[in-house]
Amino acid sequence: MQNIALTEPASVPSEAKLPTEYGDFKIRIFHEPSTGFDHVALTLGDMSGPDPVLIRLHSECLTGDALGSLRCDCGPQLDAALRAIAQRGWGCLLYLRQEGRGIGLHAKIQAYHLQDRGADTLDANLMLGLPGDGRDYGIAAKMLQSLNIDSVSLLSNNPNKKDQLTALGIDVVELIPLVVGVGEGNRSYLETKVERMGHTIEQSKLDE
Repeated sequence: MQNIALTEPASVPSEAKLPTEYGDFKIRIFHEPSTGFDHVALTLGDMSGPDPVLIRLHSECLTGDALGSLRCDCGPQLDAALRAIAQRGWGCLLYLRQEGRGIGLHAKIQAYHLQDRGADTLDANLMLGLPGDGRDYGIAAKMLQSLNIDSVSLLSNNPNKKDQLTALGIDVVELIPLVVGVGEGNRSYLETKVERMGHTIEQSKLDE
């Protein structure tokens, strides 16, 4: 894991109220000097526990989150995670600037081009000389620690998120599946994640 530092402006706090259709969240920005990226924490309620905090680590996906792409399940996952936090009444979503599983938007669209010609989502990245999944959740652990969150229930189908957070000192009490938005446009993508990348999605969910 890389050594990650966070900074915030000294004069005016980079946090504010953020009313949304899901509830009245607080938004807080964490700047990562090594990459220049600003990452987002959305919190609802009190983070002090004693129960584990319901959290979602959501990697940026412009095409899915903002443009409604059906090639992935990112947009529905973002929506479902915020709804789940609102229903519980407290929790935290970290929006991490790790587009395309860490390869960036430009390379992600290049990978889409290769997928259009038959490559799966993993091989497309590898054909570009890039990692299948280059995300490092060290930044997420730092953000959680800054928010005084050390015990979590993690909304994710990806055991690697749990493994990385655990190695970084976050107590992941449970991994809660988040299977939404399955359709013809992304079924093969999700099957590749299960078969080749270790994600845990029940086959029955993919057959619906």
